[in-house]
Amino acid sequence: MKNNQIEIEHIYNHPSEIVWKYLTEAELLEKWWVPSDIKAIEGYKFQLLMPKFGPQQCEVLRVELHKEFSFLFSKGLLDTTITWKLTPKEKKYTELKLIHAGFNLDHPMGRQAFEGMKSGWGQILDRLAIAIT
Repeated sequence: MKNNQIEIEHIYNHPSEIVWKYLTEAELLEKWWVPSDIKAIEGYKFQLLMPKFGPQQCEVLRVELHKEFSFLFSKGLLDTTITWKLTPKEKKYTELKLIHAGFNLDHPMGRQAFEGMKSGWGQILDRLAIAIT
């Protein structure tokens, strides 16, 4: 793990196709994270409507159906990358690995975002588990 990125793994009691939908479909993403007009299309530009920080400009960088979804987060401000990697496990389980990378720790806003998200991502991924059930 790099010093300027957050990595968290979580196991969900659902197949990767279901977890994928909750990561990439706007109406399902809103149930556990924030409102958005997200679509799993490379190059697609969308917004995440963060309650405390307002609309965050994003752009889809990589889509590998049911396996990996990556996007530029907070374009023009933080310019970080969020990547979701899904790995099917035995039976119907899915391991989700979140990698939130590229924080500029030399800048106060980058440092503050890193510290806040480092503690916040675990709670957000727990909300995903609740939303899927």
